[in-house]
Amino acid sequence: MKILYINALYAPYIAGGAEISLKLIVEGMQAKGHEVAVLSMGPEAGLRVDNVDGVKVYRAGLRNAYWPFTNERPPKFRRLLWHLRDTYNSAMAGYVREVLQLEKPTIVSCHNLVGWSISAWDEIHRANIPIVQVLHDMYLLSPDSTLFNQGPRSVSQDLLRKLLRRRHRRKSSRVDAVVGISRSVLERFIAQDYFRKIPQYVVHNAREIPAVNPPQLRKEGQSLTVGYIGTLSIAKGVEWLIRQFKASDIVGDLRIAGRGKDEDLAYFRQLAGDDERIRFVGYVNPADFYKTIDVLVVPSIWEEPLGMVAVEGLANNLPVIASNRGGLRETVADGVNGILCDPDRPDSLGVALVTLWRDVAQYNRQATRARSSIGEYLSVERMVTEYEQVLQTITTDDADA
Repeated sequence: MKILYINALYAPYIAGGAEISLKLIVEGMQAKGHEVAVLSMGPEAGLRVDNVDGVKVYRAGLRNAYWPFTNERPPKFRRLLWHLRDTYNSAMAGYVREVLQLEKPTIVSCHNLVGWSISAWDEIHRANIPIVQVLHDMYLLSPDSTLFNQGPRSVSQDLLRKLLRRRHRRKSSRVDAVVGISRSVLERFIAQDYFRKIPQYVVHNAREIPAVNPPQLRKEGQSLTVGYIGTLSIAKGVEWLIRQFKASDIVGDLRIAGRGKDEDLAYFRQLAGDDERIRFVGYVNPADFYKTIDVLVVPSIWEEPLGMVAVEGLANNLPVIASNRGGLRETVADGVNGILCDPDRPDSLGVALVTLWRDVAQYNRQATRARSSIGEYLSVERMVTEYEQVLQTITTDDADA
């Protein structure tokens, strides 16, 4: 097969787990003998071609009001204008048309379409090339990609979402197959009547994470080092974690790693105040970070599509405390390899933290089971093979039609 992958970004530009997974998929498919190319975006105008670890990567200049992948948050009105154009950005469709003509792929695998918009679907459809859409987040349901509302949900927010996504449900039936990176994210779209009467698949993401160290079992009376790593935002539950940790009497510390919008980071630092147990360590190498903590917390308030950071923690023999939202329920088994909390019961997070601090026997059981509980997610070969099977099925069915 000759496969064109379309995503907002591609290495070395990484905004989240989607870019990490996509690079593994692309390189894995190339290693299997398929011809691959990637179409991604960049802040510079025009279309240029890179070579990233042997993969041809097109980078198209984003034609919108601003480049969104920075730590700054533009004013609200400017963001609205950006999202209005991103509802259907016909200017970006020209790049898709050009690359389709250059590459002539057998099939196109679409991933995060933020910036591209669903105009990409129309261009691919016009070229009579089958499309597989992979769902990494809620972008096709909501412009903010999260469906997260800070504060009470308002009628105006719902109306705005419906306005900006009024064509997406109807046009989703034009793709040839849909893949969710978790059962949760796929079901969220199906419940909204997206992707009607087309093949549906679930392919869990995977990472190659070597077993470097054995579980570090705790002893009675030891302090507990709690860790968070990821985007620093309200939707990711950072505020919830800081408040619950501050309210606890845990002997230990909380280490918060990652980046976020400048105003969010300032707010979280202010919230932590003078609690000397809370440290912001900035951007760090995840493998090094996991060695410094005893338990990982993934307190997402939004419906996390999968939550690969939880997989990384478990693979490093760490019990994981996670919210019972979205795909996190598919990796964290309550009482087996971690504890699930409910954002609707805020104190449940504090209780979980204290439980793993005081109950050493429970901590040790979960640490011992952590890595073995997520073996499926540690096989990149499994992930690549499952995607290959999906693409082969769709191209075969298309040829037979």
